[in-house]
Amino acid sequence: MLAGIVLFIAIALAVRSGMTNGFDRSILLSMRHSGDLSPKGSIEFQEMARDVTALGGTLVLSLVTIATAVFLWLDGKGRMGAFVGISVLLGSVLSTLLKDLFQRARPELVPHGMHVSNASFPSGHSMLSAVTYLTLAALLARSHERRRLKVYFVVVAVVLMVLVGLSRLYLGVHWPTDVLGGWTAGSVWAIACWMVARWLQDRHRLEAEAEHTPAGVNGTERLSRPRRTMNTALGHDRPEVTTWKLNH
Repeated sequence: MLAGIVLFIAIALAVRSGMTNGFDRSILLSMRHSGDLSPKGSIEFQEMARDVTALGGTLVLSLVTIATAVFLWLDGKGRMGAFVGISVLLGSVLSTLLKDLFQRARPELVPHGMHVSNASFPSGHSMLSAVTYLTLAALLARSHERRRLKVYFVVVAVVLMVLVGLSRLYLGVHWPTDVLGGWTAGSVWAIACWMVARWLQDRHRLEAEAEHTPAGVNGTERLSRPRRTMNTALGHDRPEVTTWKLNH
């Protein structure tokens, strides 16, 4: 996480000093036709880029976060669900504060592929997609035992984050360093949330992995518990033991 913070500061300082101007211009122009500076690719591809960039918009990210929190609540992990919502909400607040701090102008080098209004650095879509998808992936990974599920959550989150960031470049609404800064800040926030979740789980403040269900070993499990009978209540006998067989 410390390396991510240092990297973000380095990107921010380079942007402030103008050191990245040549890099930013060359990347944006490489995605445009040399004549009219229109985006390379068909009209259909441009529409696909707008669809992808919507995955980093406020509405979609809010719906994804709510759906995940409800899923965790239904799965018996209400505190983890609440933690997910708070983590993403605070991450979005951080994104807004950083934009207000740097106040970088949007690129005017190429025509914009969609309407934009606020500051450019860091890219809000890139950062919020990283904040939301990586935070959700990290917390979902902390709430499941199976390694394949952990890897799946992280891979899907990274793919979505990268696609959203690239779509912002293709549409010409951000400089490349805006996207890099958004990815970095969002990743740092997700790691921080994962560390806090782990700390809380170790102290039993959040549900641990698979805490809500008994873990089977070979697909079949026997659970036993004492059942009180009339004789047991009167102190004349030992409690009977009832055995269930759970088939998975």
